[in-house]
Amino acid sequence: MPIVIVLSGVLLLLLLITVGRFNAFIAFILVALFVGVAEGLPVLEALSAIQRGIGDTLSSLVMILGFGAMLGKLVADSGAAQHITEKLVASFGLRRVHWALMLTGLIVGIPMFYTVGFVIMVPLVFTVAASTGLPLLYVGLPMLASLSVTHGFLPPHPAPTAIAEMFRADMGLTLLLGLALAIPAAVLVVPIFSKRSGRFKPQPLKEFYSAELMPREQLPPFSVSLFTALLPVLLIGASALLRLFLGEEHFLRKVGDVVGDPVLAMLLSVLAAIYLLGIRRGRKMGEISDSLAKAVSGITLVLLIIGGAGALKEVLVASGVSEYIGGLMKDSGLSPLVLAWLIAAIIRISVGSATVAGMTAAGIVLPIIGQSGVSPELMVLSIGAGSIFFSHVNDGGFWLFKEYFNLSVKDTIMTWSMMETTVSVVGLLGVLIMDLFI
Repeated sequence: MPIVIVLSGVLLLLLLITVGRFNAFIAFILVALFVGVAEGLPVLEALSAIQRGIGDTLSSLVMILGFGAMLGKLVADSGAAQHITEKLVASFGLRRVHWALMLTGLIVGIPMFYTVGFVIMVPLVFTVAASTGLPLLYVGLPMLASLSVTHGFLPPHPAPTAIAEMFRADMGLTLLLGLALAIPAAVLVVPIFSKRSGRFKPQPLKEFYSAELMPREQLPPFSVSLFTALLPVLLIGASALLRLFLGEEHFLRKVGDVVGDPVLAMLLSVLAAIYLLGIRRGRKMGEISDSLAKAVSGITLVLLIIGGAGALKEVLVASGVSEYIGGLMKDSGLSPLVLAWLIAAIIRISVGSATVAGMTAAGIVLPIIGQSGVSPELMVLSIGAGSIFFSHVNDGGFWLFKEYFNLSVKDTIMTWSMMETTVSVVGLLGVLIMDLFI
């Protein structure tokens, strides 16, 4: 009976979001309340669990995601992302321009949330395509594949960060493993879709194609742009490496534990960006603060969705369903990594939102983390891979790509949707390979 109630709750969630067009946060709260009461919790206890779940989930994420949004805004507004793109394209040359843009997507995608990265980078893609004469999708798909990979796999992006917190996974190790997975995933996708891109003839709308770029003399230095964009990775990644190779009492290990804490690492990165990309280049602090406020306002809904997913997770725990589900999954014989990916992929196809898919799947499979002995970091990556599977007409990213490149729905499915599917499957395979050695 408990599993029937949970499945009914997930189905209700899908119906509320896809058919009822409910706000995802409201849908999560209604479903959490339904599951809690149906499982025998008194209404007030269910509400208490919902509040506790939201609080526990958002306690540290508010700072990490808030600082992440600020950093992405500074990298975008300063022209740092533009300079990274132009420098790498010039360095790689015409024949390898698609590899340059793939690398750009990985670098710029780390501090920027997906939608922000898409809107900022697509005009650069159009400019590169126009100046080189290369097919637009040949230039664009590698970069967008990289942005998608970072969105699904890497902290400080919302879903991977939230799931890592939920699973009590090491954030630094998750980031390192995510990078080790993201790079080959993007690299394998590039040749597949670069060869097929010439079949499609996108006709971007003029208002997108003619987007103005900053004059080169106004761009920050390349070294500063690159350093600022990658600073969170450098701090968190270095801390994770020090934990692997140094004892707890070593001075460098202690320093690394402090500056590599995700919250402090993101704060230090934002402060560095404020100075290097803002004050040092003549921007007033008041102007910078206004820009940062706009960045934070853009992630409010994402935070609410993550909080709602945390509420559902806590209700599952409080009602005892988590232990029941954990026992069923443990006896199923299916790899927890494959199971997690599959659940996330099914919800992704049904709902469209990668964040909703990832967080919902995480709440369902949470009980098997301790029982199965599987690496929580790999579970984060497996769910991340499943959450970007086959984006189609119920996903905002699908329409963003379609409208910017002015493709038909069919061609968007053949390019964008298939690219997302390929990245997702390659990600799962990479996780399974890693599991052999971890």
